[in-house]
Amino acid sequence: MKVTKFGGSSLANAFQIQKVCNIVLSDEDRKVMVVSAPGKRTKDDIKVTDLLIAVAKARLAGNSYEEELKKVIGRYEEIAEELDVKQVLPDIENRLTSIAAADYTDDVKYLDSVKAMGEDCCARLVAYYLNSTGHNAKYCNPEECGLYLKHDEAGKAVILDETYDNLAKLKDEKDVLLVFPGFYGVSKEKEIITFSRGGSDITGSILAAALNAEVYENWTDVDNVFAVNPNLVKNPFPITEITYDEMRELSYAGFSVLHEEAIYPVFKNGIPLNIRNTNNPSAKGTWIVSKRTHYDSLVTGIAGDKGFCTVTVSKYMMNRQVGFLAALLKIFSDEAISIDHIPSGIDTVTIVLRKKYFTPEKEAIIVDRIKNELGCKVSVDHDLAIVMIVGEAMANSVGIMARAASALSNAGINLRIVNQGASEISMMFGVSESYCSYAVRVLYKELFRY
Repeated sequence: MKVTKFGGSSLANAFQIQKVCNIVLSDEDRKVMVVSAPGKRTKDDIKVTDLLIAVAKARLAGNSYEEELKKVIGRYEEIAEELDVKQVLPDIENRLTSIAAADYTDDVKYLDSVKAMGEDCCARLVAYYLNSTGHNAKYCNPEECGLYLKHDEAGKAVILDETYDNLAKLKDEKDVLLVFPGFYGVSKEKEIITFSRGGSDITGSILAAALNAEVYENWTDVDNVFAVNPNLVKNPFPITEITYDEMRELSYAGFSVLHEEAIYPVFKNGIPLNIRNTNNPSAKGTWIVSKRTHYDSLVTGIAGDKGFCTVTVSKYMMNRQVGFLAALLKIFSDEAISIDHIPSGIDTVTIVLRKKYFTPEKEAIIVDRIKNELGCKVSVDHDLAIVMIVGEAMANSVGIMARAASALSNAGINLRIVNQGASEISMMFGVSESYCSYAVRVLYKELFRY
C-alpha cells in the first residue's frame, strides 16, 4: 500500500487535478492521497493559502473580509466548473463562509482554522470529482479520523502518540480511495491546529507511518531532489538516492522540496520516501532511504538558509565552572527557545538559534538573566546565515573541509562559525546573510566542479 501526497503546484487548477487523479488511479496500490491547497497557476498568481491568510488578517484587523473571501471561493468555483462538479460548490462555500465568520477569542487559533480550509476544501473537491468519474473515493475528516495535535511551549504543532493508532484504523476501509487534507489536525478540544507552511508533507508522513505503507510518495514539480537549489545554479546535479539523515540536514538548511519535520514519522518506521514529479510521472525521482545502495558523488548536497542569530557568552575560566553550560541552557529552556548549534571555546560559548523564535522581548529577558545569574559578558548578532555541506561519503574522505574553507576564503567570504557534526555527514559554516546564496554557489562550484 502506498500513501501519496501532492503539493500545491500539482493541484493549482482543474487540469493539474485531473493529472493527479490519473497518477493515483494508475497504481492500485495507491490507497491514500494527501492534498495541499491549490497553489499558483502562474508565476504571478497567489496561492489559496495566502488568500486565506488575507481573509483572516482582514477580519482580525476589524475590516471587511468579503472581497478576500470572494477570491478564495472564486478559485474553487473555477476548478469545479472545469471539472464539471459544480454540485460540490455549496458545501465548499458554506465551509469557507462559516469558518471565516466563526466567533473567536484567540487570534492565532482563528488564523489556523482559516488557513486549514485550503487543504480541507481541496480534499472535498478532489474526492467529489473522483466519485463523479465512477471511482469510489472518500473525503477523510482529520477530526473524525483522530489526527490529534497539541502546541508545545514554543507554539509548534506536536503529534499526539494516539494519532498513529487512530489513523491505523483506516486500514479497515476497503475498496475506497481515501482523500485526506494535509497541513492540519485538531486538538483534543476539537480546535484546528496547523503545521508550519509546507506541513502537508508531515501529514503524508504520519499517515504512511500509521498505515505501515510500502512507500510514501511525495509528488511535487521537479524530477529529483537536486544537490543545490536550482534557482542558484543552472542544471544542478540530480540526487537519485539519499538517506533520511542527509535529507534531514539539508531540509533544515533550506532545501524546500520537503518539510524538515516530514522525515521523522517515516524514518522511525523505516518507510522509504520517494520524491516524484507530477508533470513527469515516468521519472523515478529521488529515493530517501535508511541505507544507501550507491553514491553518485562524494558530497550529496549543499544548502543555505538565512534567519539565524547568535548569542555569544564570555566568562574567564568558564571551562572550570561545573554546571555552567547546564545553567546557561536552562535560561533558554525557561523561555521556550530551541537551540540549533553550540560551538564553544575555553572561555566562550556561542548559541545559534532561529531569529523568528528570539523575539526582542525574549532577547531582553535572556540577556539580562545571563548577565545577572551567570556573571557573563553577552553579545548578540542578528545577521547570520547557515550553509551546510552534507554527504555520508564525506565521513571516509580527507580534505573536504580544507577545500570548502579555501574556496570560501578565495571568494572573500568571512567564516564566522565552522562546525562539523559528530557523525561527520555534515559541515556547517556561518556567514553573513548577504553572502548566503553566493557561498552556496562557491561551494557547489568547488565540490561539484561544474
